[in-house]
Amino acid sequence: MKIKTTSKLGAALFAMALITSPAMADDRHSQMTATESKASFEQDRADILAMAGDYKVKFDMAETTSWRNDYVPIKAKISGGHESVRVIKDTGKEIVLQHLLVAEHEGKTFVIKHWRQDWVYEPANVLVYTGAGEWTNEAVPQTERKGQWSQTVWQVDDSPRYGAVGEWKTINGVRSWTSNRTARPLARRDAVRNPEYDHYQAINRHQPMPGGWVHWQDNTKMKTVDGKALPYVQESVLNTYKKFNGYSVAAADNYWTKTKDYWQEVRDEWDAVIAKNGGVTVEEEAATGTVISARLLEMGTDISEGKMTKSVAVTEARSLIQGATSRRLVKTAAKNNSVSADY
Repeated sequence: MKIKTTSKLGAALFAMALITSPAMADDRHSQMTATESKASFEQDRADILAMAGDYKVKFDMAETTSWRNDYVPIKAKISGGHESVRVIKDTGKEIVLQHLLVAEHEGKTFVIKHWRQDWVYEPANVLVYTGAGEWTNEAVPQTERKGQWSQTVWQVDDSPRYGAVGEWKTINGVRSWTSNRTARPLARRDAVRNPEYDHYQAINRHQPMPGGWVHWQDNTKMKTVDGKALPYVQESVLNTYKKFNGYSVAAADNYWTKTKDYWQEVRDEWDAVIAKNGGVTVEEEAATGTVISARLLEMGTDISEGKMTKSVAVTEARSLIQGATSRRLVKTAAKNNSVSADY
């Protein structure tokens, strides 16, 4: 896939990805009969849709191998929670899954809108991370789409996180979707520590299993130095979703019923910005992701609790998104005209 970048920094950030990304096209698809191709497509859809449900989730993260003599991997971390995943769109070749975290604190139930994953069959383009606060809509060549699915992951406020293309396969009797290697911004767990590395190069894998599914991430944590991306440490992330409904599932569904129209408008606004600019550039901060994330989530909570109307919230959300993206676009244009970069 041809990668366009907005700066020398973007080119450096993608150097490793371009070298190691596998070819996305697979000759076996061209050899399939129409019946076999349809059966493969339907199996792919079934595996994606099977990720919807109610789960007890375990997040297992460990820096495993240091690629530098002067870097010591941080201590492994295991956490967990309860998460409801809902299908909010299914057109056949496009499936959207929304994750909702459900937490208890001092006898009160809290619902937190979590990440979102969009799946598109034989995509014409994919939104990829190209630098600090920057994502670009990249074309996927016709020859590299056959039988492929893109997965685009979005943050809690529906701003982008990363996108990739891959294929569902059965190997040793196990179904899995594996992405090409792509760049990603730091997750909050790392960003808040102000670490030496500044982005990831990652391979993403989803696999159904009895009673749930797993999400693997193979992350190389990188730092851009003098225009070159250098590896610091390898990280293994295994998120396990086991079917479980022994928590307030109703709270998740109630929240989504009350807020889904608001979040649809928020998604539409992000999509409009991306379509207009061929991508998006937005100001971010370590603790929250985008600088407007906290407010967008707060308004969702206020709508669910009857403290704010959808129309008022949507008006403010549109203003926030337009303001955060336009201000940052001006800053980025100025940065790209200079020799140095801060990422």
